[in-house]
Amino acid sequence: MDAVPQDAFATLGLAEEGGEGLTGLARAPLEAGVNEMMAAQADAAREATGTTRNGFRERRLETQVGTITLGMPKLRRGTYFPDGLVERWGRVDRAAVCAAAETRALGASTRKVGRVLERMGADRLSRDAASRICAALDAEAAGLRPRRLPPMRLPHLWVDATYVPCRRNGHGAAAAVVAAIAVGEDGVRRVVGPACVDAGSHASRKGLLRGLRERGLPGAQCVTSDAHGGIARAVRELFPGAAWQRCVVHLERDVIDACPTRAKRAAAGRVLHA
Repeated sequence: MDAVPQDAFATLGLAEEGGEGLTGLARAPLEAGVNEMMAAQADAAREATGTTRNGFRERRLETQVGTITLGMPKLRRGTYFPDGLVERWGRVDRAAVCAAAETRALGASTRKVGRVLERMGADRLSRDAASRICAALDAEAAGLRPRRLPPMRLPHLWVDATYVPCRRNGHGAAAAVVAAIAVGEDGVRRVVGPACVDAGSHASRKGLLRGLRERGLPGAQCVTSDAHGGIARAVRELFPGAAWQRCVVHLERDVIDACPTRAKRAAAGRVLHA
């Protein structure tokens, strides 16, 4: 074993209710195992270079089961760092820290965020660390946008958005996180266009569809979206001749909301699903 999987403890239910005791039990063997593997790697590096050990330095590592202390061995000549042994932040840990950073951005006090982190097992969260982790997640999402689409026809396209609050230039603002999903001739669904755009802007949605065309989506036979005027207009301008249909889920919600009584809402639901 030469690496600690990111989801090593995901199957243990450590994050579920009543799992605090299990996280404490899991933290000690994880810390001991990682330190043992680092010592073995350092000994191999020492023998390869003909040098000797020179103590160790302590580093703290945030994991899904809390904060552990690593004793990284030092060499008298050369350096040793456990690249690939333990990732500085696992995917689940980055998501948890980003959730804490978002909580702080929405107005929660640092003390309240700290309490949440303590319940999760993390000792501390610096502002710089949160910025680095969020930047890493942003880079992963950004990598989806410029990639070329597969060399096949993608006749069916779904475009949908969810609206979230965000902080821009020191004040709150609404933004739309838009996802474009295409189905190719092989029947496989692919996320082809994630983007964060202005909530009510036709130009931003047109820019999203234009980016899809430039990346290899020449046309679509059918585009499904909500009834937002910006996206419907952008489809007409960039995919002339393509059929457009409204998302059935959005239609169902609007019809049910327009029904004044529970009985009428139930009847409308049965009609839509008939």
